[in-house]
Amino acid sequence: MTTPVLTLPLPEIASQFNLRRDIVFLNHGSFGACPRPVIAAYRKWQDELESEPVHFFGRRRLPLLAEARAALGKFVNADADDVVFVPNITYGMNIVVNSLRFGPDDEILTTDHEYGAVNNTWEYHLKRYGGKIVYREVPIPMTTPEAFIEHFWAGVTPNTKAISISHITSATALIFPIAEIIKRARAAGILSIIDGAHVPGHIDLDLTALDPDFYAANCHKWLCAPKGAGFLYARRDKQDMLEPFVCSWNLSRHTQTGSRFTNMYENVGTNDPAPWLAVPAAIEFQHTHNWPAVRAACHALGSQIRQEFAGITGLTPVSDESTMWWNQMALCPIPTGEQYHYHRLWEEFQIEIPVVQWNGHTFLRVAIQAYNTPNDGDRLIEAVKKIIQR
Repeated sequence: MTTPVLTLPLPEIASQFNLRRDIVFLNHGSFGACPRPVIAAYRKWQDELESEPVHFFGRRRLPLLAEARAALGKFVNADADDVVFVPNITYGMNIVVNSLRFGPDDEILTTDHEYGAVNNTWEYHLKRYGGKIVYREVPIPMTTPEAFIEHFWAGVTPNTKAISISHITSATALIFPIAEIIKRARAAGILSIIDGAHVPGHIDLDLTALDPDFYAANCHKWLCAPKGAGFLYARRDKQDMLEPFVCSWNLSRHTQTGSRFTNMYENVGTNDPAPWLAVPAAIEFQHTHNWPAVRAACHALGSQIRQEFAGITGLTPVSDESTMWWNQMALCPIPTGEQYHYHRLWEEFQIEIPVVQWNGHTFLRVAIQAYNTPNDGDRLIEAVKKIIQR
């Protein structure tokens, strides 16, 4: 079936979000935004829980979570027993990192584009238990996937025991070609640990095809699920490597249901499962609104904004305009040394957008979602022009 060509704005979708109409919201990438039908599903589950908490927690919670996981598994093309709900990607990465042990000379290879919270997790863990993290510099602008792969893989040594890498980076908003990295890692006996925080709902995700050892992601960002919804995938033959993050009823045999993996992280006492149970509603919302076409329209607007930025700043973009390197988050270089003024985009112009500092470069990270309009881009460009003129 041919995907129809859409252009922003999309009023029938934009009207489903509760975002303020008096601001320019170009920061969907930080915490996402949840549409009203998904919020309604989330609140329905909370109301049902509160109507009879004992019945819900004691008899319904785990079977309902299994149903929600089945929907999630289908969405990311993974067996439902190989994915488990977690509050967010940082929680999921902590499960993996804190389950592993390395020798003093063992290395974890990563890039200099990674998310700070994940870096902190590795640094803290390795300082306590041994091993070291190696940050492989990946220069910009990006050229070809082959060049990226060969450059990154040149950082592998006989001491490399794990590769920890983003599928889509946070600071630089780049889609890394991780499939070949994962394939090479498996052949070399190296663990592949993927940060997919920005992936579900943003680009297609096929975990069976990628076949990583571990993959953690958020559902609350680009999938537009409620806050507190994320997941961790673990390859079947690697699940026994993982340890419980919280010790609770998950360690009592008479209370266990499902696989050891899912029981270990979902059966941990009293928590609110409503964000996880609302994930199928978020999947259905995007399916109903033909999200591949929506994403294409968002990319088109992001490309327009990037080109206008390049025209007024004269700075080189970090990649070309194709969806090979980015999709709905467009990184726009701005003059370094003026970052303070750009932080005032919110105070003076009511534009919500992150100012990113990375390796001596300064960027605005423009995140385009279905509720954005060309006028949002125009307001940003005009504000940046005024700042530059100062």
